[in-house]
Formats: sequence, C-alpha cells, structure tokens
Amino acid sequence: MQGSPLSSAVLFHLGPMPIARQVATTWVIMLVLAVGSRMATRRLALHPGLRQAAVETLIATLAEDIKAIVRRDPGPFLSLLGTLFVFLAVSNLSGVLPGVQAPTGRLETPAALAAIVFLSVHYFGVRSQGARRYLASFAQPKLIMLPLNVVSEITRTFSLMVRLFGNVMSGEFVLALVVTLAGLFVPIPFMVLEILVGLIQAYIFTVLATVFIGAAVGGERG
Repeated sequence: MQGSPLSSAVLFHLGPMPIARQVATTWVIMLVLAVGSRMATRRLALHPGLRQAAVETLIATLAEDIKAIVRRDPGPFLSLLGTLFVFLAVSNLSGVLPGVQAPTGRLETPAALAAIVFLSVHYFGVRSQGARRYLASFAQPKLIMLPLNVVSEITRTFSLMVRLFGNVMSGEFVLALVVTLAGLFVPIPFMVLEILVGLIQAYIFTVLATVFIGAAVGGERG
C-alpha cells in the first residue's frame, strides 16, 4: 500500500536533514539525465548518427513549439523549457518501474516545479520589458485590475501544480490497485496508458509554462 501522497516517507537522514524517498529519486533522475545528456552530446558530427539525430530532432521540435507560442526567438527559453520537459517526462515515467514512486506523484515536486515556472515567468517578463513596464502591466487595462491580476498569477501557478500532481498520483494509484488485484502481467495495457499519460502531462505542463512566459514577455494579462 502506498502512503498518503501528502506525506513524505523518510528514506534516510543527511546529518539532521531527513531525505524523503521522492527527493532521493529526484537526485537519481537528475544524475541519470546529466550523464545521459553528456553521453548524447559527445563527439557531435556534421553527419549525425542515430543518437545525435534523435537529440537534434527533440531540440528542433521543442524550439519550433516554443517559437509558435511566444512568437519570438526561442533561444532564451529553450534551456529552461527543454530541461523541464525532459525532466518531467522521465519523472512521470519512472513510476512504471517496479518499486519506484514518481517524484511528480508527491505534492512537493509539482509544487517546486510550479514555483520555478512562477519565478521564471517574472524573470523573463522583467528581462524583456524592464521592471517598471512589466510591473505596470499588472494594472492594465485599469488600475482596478491590479489585485485580480495578482491573484490570477497565484491561482494559475497553483492550478499548474495540482494538475500535474493529480494526474500522476491518480495514475500511479490505479496502476498499483490493478497490479494488486490482477497480478503483474494483466495490467500491461494500463502501464502503456500510464506511459502515454505521463508524456502528455509533461507536454501539457511545458506548454502551459511556455504560454505563461509568452504572455509575460508580450505584456499580456489574462
């Protein structure tokens, strides 16, 4: 039985600091991605092989999607949003592995990722428009909209967190329940569905983050 998704099982202590299971899993995923990225980008060639072609296709696809949303050069946003998508995809899919709980299936990880998006939106907004003009956009079109726009920034970030957490957590719960009731091999179709849902949720989260950033650099509120 899995514990409450709102609680964190302590795996070990690092000095006085308790390290939860999802934190340790996140560290492993970060290490795997760092090593994998290093290996995937070694010995780049003018005529790419299968590995380099796959990496270039992923980057080109992400860049095109970002450009279509923000309607400007995707370069400044590609590192953040590309890393976000890859990390989310791997994190969501890690729950399919036996004995592994997806970090995004616990509230802390979606909350941290949503906070990163929240800070990034305002960073790019200030960087693109300047602090004065960007802050003034919260009072557009009328000053009375200021509190509503501020609340909107908070609620959409909260929605981003809850959407990711709810979908990944519920998918893990259903898969664990089916495995418990039906055995290991019967739930294979559910595992395929969980993989699909994990990839879709990673894409949706990244697209929404791109939309928020695009609105900030364009001075739009909504």
